[in-house]
Amino acid sequence: MRTILDSLDDSKAENIIPIDIQGKSSLGDYMVIASGRSNRHVAAVADHLLKALKDAGLGTAKVEGLPGADWVLIDAGDVIVHVFRPEVREFYNLEKMWMTPDLEEETVH
Repeated sequence: MRTILDSLDDSKAENIIPIDIQGKSSLGDYMVIASGRSNRHVAAVADHLLKALKDAGLGTAKVEGLPGADWVLIDAGDVIVHVFRPEVREFYNLEKMWMTPDLEEETVH
């Protein structure tokens, strides 16, 4: 996780939010959401992160969305990273979806 957060910070990714999804999803333990200022910045942030993961001995992550670079998803095993252009991030609003309380906790008795 530290490698991911450091890489995003080094790449000047904006509004970096780590979310603990342990027990909420079988996708992984953490989700990290970040923004890039443009398609080029999103692609550069993703490329930098992929290199950092490989250099740290964490293997080759699965990547989706790199050619268009509106929204790049990087599956680094226990951590799923989403890098968005700001407009796309606002549209999908993943933070709101994953940071809401569990439905069981919201049930009225």
